[in-house]
Amino acid sequence: MLKNIRIVLVNTSHPGNIGAAARAMKNMGLSDLCLVEPRKFPHRDAEARAAGATDILENAKVVDDLDQALADCQLVVGASARSRTIPWPIVNPRELASIVAPLADDVRVAVLFGREDRGLTNDELQRCHHHVHIPVNEDFSSLNIAAAVQVITYELRMAKLSDVDEAKPQWGTDWDVELADNRELELLFEHLEQTLIEVDFLDPDKPRNLMPRLRRLFMRAIPDKIEVNVLRGMLTAVQKCTKGKES
Repeated sequence: MLKNIRIVLVNTSHPGNIGAAARAMKNMGLSDLCLVEPRKFPHRDAEARAAGATDILENAKVVDDLDQALADCQLVVGASARSRTIPWPIVNPRELASIVAPLADDVRVAVLFGREDRGLTNDELQRCHHHVHIPVNEDFSSLNIAAAVQVITYELRMAKLSDVDEAKPQWGTDWDVELADNRELELLFEHLEQTLIEVDFLDPDKPRNLMPRLRRLFMRAIPDKIEVNVLRGMLTAVQKCTKGKES
């Protein structure tokens, strides 16, 4: 149970927080931990705070960038405590659990947690389908990363254990095609941006918020592999027409 859930910690400064997050994961039955450029790891403070969850630390995947952490994930959620310039679909931990619980066990889900001092960047959050926000006391909203991991993984576990009727697939039906993974989506966005530049719809010197808004549109749809292939085929056809006119 919950083996398809990956906890991703980005640029964690204090190794003790990594250990505490590993302990929170093991409490709730999760085992897939990925660390993106941790400041200090491995480290004795991480082992001390893990308090018996050292197996999760030993098996943790350490990567250089977010692309590597998310490449095989079909659903990506970013923990965010701040409002952003461009609003994004946002859920609380219980709502997130109701989205994740009905998914097939082979749908890999990544939950991202950012830096202790400033969280995730806008670019990192734009890689996500949803943002998850823990509704803490507004008068004291600072929440330790491990505590945030504990809250969210607890809700994920409870949703799986309860198997309640209201936990329905987000798309309203059982899907017939595997969802596109993050790497396929990133290739789509690169292809889309290049095509929009070629047809003079996007000015690379003054991009404004065009690509973030288009990202939000496509991420909200949660496309499957065939849909991504169809979209890229359309973009390729547009590029061919454009090059034909130029010649």
